[in-house]
Amino acid sequence: MRRTHYAGSLRAEHAGEEVVLEGWVNRRRDLGGLIFIDLRDREGVVQLVAHPQSPAYEVAERVRSEWVVRAQGVVRLRPEPNPRLATGAVEVELRALEVLAEAKTPPFPVDAGWRGEEEKEAGEELRLKYRYLDLRRKKMQENLRLRHRVIKAIWDYLDREGFIQVETPFLTKSTPEGARDFLVPYRQEPGLFYALPQSPQLFKQMLMVAGFDRYFQIARCFRDEDLRADRQPDFTQMDLEMSFVEVEDILTLNEGLMAHVFREALGVELSLPFPRLPYQEALERFGSDKPDLRFGLELKEVGPLFRESPFDLFRQAERVKALRVPKALSRKEIAFLEEEAKRRGAGGLAWARVEEGGFAGGVGRHLEPVREALLQATEAQPGDTLLFAAGPFKVAAEALGAVRLLLADLLELKREGFRFLWVVDFPLLEWDGERGGWTYMHHPFTSPHPEDLPLLEEDPGRVRALAYDLVLNGVEVGGGSIRIHDPKLQARVFALLGIGEEEQKEKFGFFLEALTYGAPPHGGIAWGLDRLLALMTNSPSIREVIAFPKNKEGKDPLTGAPSPVSEEQLRELGLMVIRHG
Repeated sequence: MRRTHYAGSLRAEHAGEEVVLEGWVNRRRDLGGLIFIDLRDREGVVQLVAHPQSPAYEVAERVRSEWVVRAQGVVRLRPEPNPRLATGAVEVELRALEVLAEAKTPPFPVDAGWRGEEEKEAGEELRLKYRYLDLRRKKMQENLRLRHRVIKAIWDYLDREGFIQVETPFLTKSTPEGARDFLVPYRQEPGLFYALPQSPQLFKQMLMVAGFDRYFQIARCFRDEDLRADRQPDFTQMDLEMSFVEVEDILTLNEGLMAHVFREALGVELSLPFPRLPYQEALERFGSDKPDLRFGLELKEVGPLFRESPFDLFRQAERVKALRVPKALSRKEIAFLEEEAKRRGAGGLAWARVEEGGFAGGVGRHLEPVREALLQATEAQPGDTLLFAAGPFKVAAEALGAVRLLLADLLELKREGFRFLWVVDFPLLEWDGERGGWTYMHHPFTSPHPEDLPLLEEDPGRVRALAYDLVLNGVEVGGGSIRIHDPKLQARVFALLGIGEEEQKEKFGFFLEALTYGAPPHGGIAWGLDRLLALMTNSPSIREVIAFPKNKEGKDPLTGAPSPVSEEQLRELGLMVIRHG
């Protein structure tokens, strides 16, 4: 017998057909005279029925959940259809049943979702230890199949647009890209190391120098950094680069690509073009360079109102950001929000309630001299609460921006659908107080805005970058830039970053030499594919959309990685043997 159909593909039009199915026993029910088996495969579940007179009955009596079986029978219409199942109009009357593999009872249930019932989540550590069982669950199967559809849609679209897929190496040279490298010892010469790539950045730029014009790759990347819900040590990017383009060319192509992906993978139509928001404006209005536009609660600048005020806290502050909350917040709620503001670097969170004829509580009495102007600026009404953060601009804005996100939950604001935007005009550089020098905001190969080149040495902090981030629902899902293709300009940027000639040659010599052989203007972008999929599936973590992820500590409970290796292996690599305990 060979499989003729997937169990989950059977419908009313198959009634009367003889079929052979193979899969897992999702559930077995013995009703005393009839045995019902829900058979599961990747397409879904269908009900099998074994009558006492059937040769399959004796086998059906002993099968249990998660056993692997082969079933032969005839498709019949069910007397009482099950509307919760796609196959609910039919069942298969068994003529033969063969056990292909028995199974132990799983450490957590995997069957509920396939029956149209709510799945009870097991602990994540247990799920990762038995990931091959966790992946049997309906939700996980749907997530990985969506991942497949998204990647296929990317391939189809970019192929039509003339892009060429090229793999770049996993074993490469260590270069500074913002996180620690994972290192691989070079056995033939102890003391030398490969690095696993944090991104294909330099290779894709060299492909442009090589004349490929349009490159893309579903790229594996590796970063040794502190983990959180949207980070993994190894992760996946959709990476692309284009020659002879400007910013608008890249944004337009990516909007079309994203619209195609959502249409093909989810059946969702996106509104184009995506809005564009300069970096400075994003911080001013939302306190974030990746704002969630699905709700309001915009920040207002009210510092100028207090320049003549006797209230020293606001008068002396560089900036004062205000946020109108359409609710009379309790002291407990304000204390909760203040903790978040402090965690983001603010000294505290000033507040006042708006009442008929004045302010009450918090700093209310200090606001009275500017009451009318403040109410007009914030559009506050009686019954509202005003929250304030004062201090250096970025600290005040980002602290109140973090409070804004907590308020969305506190106020139970609707956050539905998919809201994309581009954040543009990032600063090229930012000041590193610990090091006492300038550092790059994205990477050292990002091109300055041509209009700002005269400021590069005299006022570096005002130089804008030809860089852009793609934001979805408050999460950065992509980022890129126009690259520096002029060796002289690259040398100027390196000098600002404090990277001397010797360090340039040591870390980037091969790349800088490539630029001297005629490099076209070029730029690109990388999507965080795992982050995008987590948002598309409404998952709390990217671990829900990766087949075999690491846990929160960067370990793999399934395989036991990372694990010790033998002393002999270490000696072969020229490494010291370190014993613990």
